[in-house]
Amino acid sequence: MEFLTLFFIYVLSILTCLALVCKYSGKGQFPLEKLFVYLTNVISHLVPERLQTVSNQILHRLFHKRNSFFLTLHFLLEAAVYGEFTYEIFGYCQEIGFSLPSLIVPYVLLTVKMYFFSQCCTKDPGTITKLNNEVFLGVYPYDQVMFYQGVLCPTCVLVKPARSKHCRVCNVCVHRFDHHCVWVNNCIGAFNTKYFLLYLMTLSAMAADIAVLTIGLLLHLVLQSNLMSAAYVDEEGHQQPVGLFFVIQYLFLTFPRIVFMLGFLMFLFLLLLGYSFFHLYLAVTNQTANEWYKRKSHGCQHCNPSPLQQQSHTSLHNFYSRGTFRNLKEILKPITKNEKKGR
Repeated sequence: MEFLTLFFIYVLSILTCLALVCKYSGKGQFPLEKLFVYLTNVISHLVPERLQTVSNQILHRLFHKRNSFFLTLHFLLEAAVYGEFTYEIFGYCQEIGFSLPSLIVPYVLLTVKMYFFSQCCTKDPGTITKLNNEVFLGVYPYDQVMFYQGVLCPTCVLVKPARSKHCRVCNVCVHRFDHHCVWVNNCIGAFNTKYFLLYLMTLSAMAADIAVLTIGLLLHLVLQSNLMSAAYVDEEGHQQPVGLFFVIQYLFLTFPRIVFMLGFLMFLFLLLLGYSFFHLYLAVTNQTANEWYKRKSHGCQHCNPSPLQQQSHTSLHNFYSRGTFRNLKEILKPITKNEKKGR
């Protein structure tokens, strides 16, 4: 199979997985939603109805019911990356003179990441029960825009505290609800947001570090072989200098596992970096992902055409913000009792 065909299948697989995760685990729009909907409509006419029903049931089970599929996938992907790094890249890097401490860093990051990951999975995010409902009711004031006083959760039969939300996956109300993360199989709320943010940062650092070491190895191999100064004969019999595309194709065919892993890590790093900055922004401004989506809806002229509603929304845009330092402190040490808002 030709290089371009393999590369196209590789990119298409990654984009398909990304689209599925965005579509079925998120609540708002994502950049390629219109294209995703269009392709879904086209494919729906080609796929038998019975198969569509089964596929929808599987997707519903994966993204809207608690399960260990993504936990297992997480460990399998991690094992594949670290297996390839240990089996090939580690030894090659040692042979060409990489320092041992630099090669140990990915394993240190893995250990740290596993701690934050386990805390995200097992830490109670802030489940609201009859025993602690009164306590949580006094933590945050109601902004009367997104959160209203006296609203009853029909499932839990409890008065909903400000900034809480009922998670349909876990079937509980969560204090300062951010979102339900399929990768940790748990809600992200007041008491595990800090672990989730640190988990994202260490995972980004892991991907970046292994990618940098891999790029360094491949660059060394290219320079050592004088590949950039070589030439090849094209189909017409003319001698052509080697270009970047030829080098990438050569590396792809010579070290397929390493190049596949590098492409995956670079894609993962960019995705995680954007997601990490988004959640860091939420932490600095004292917002949750749930509130950000709601606020986006409140600010939409098509959803709320009334000028009065938009004015009210604008004035309460940072209702829960208490300043950058206090906002970050609230993430590290969540509020457990009513505190006077610093303005």
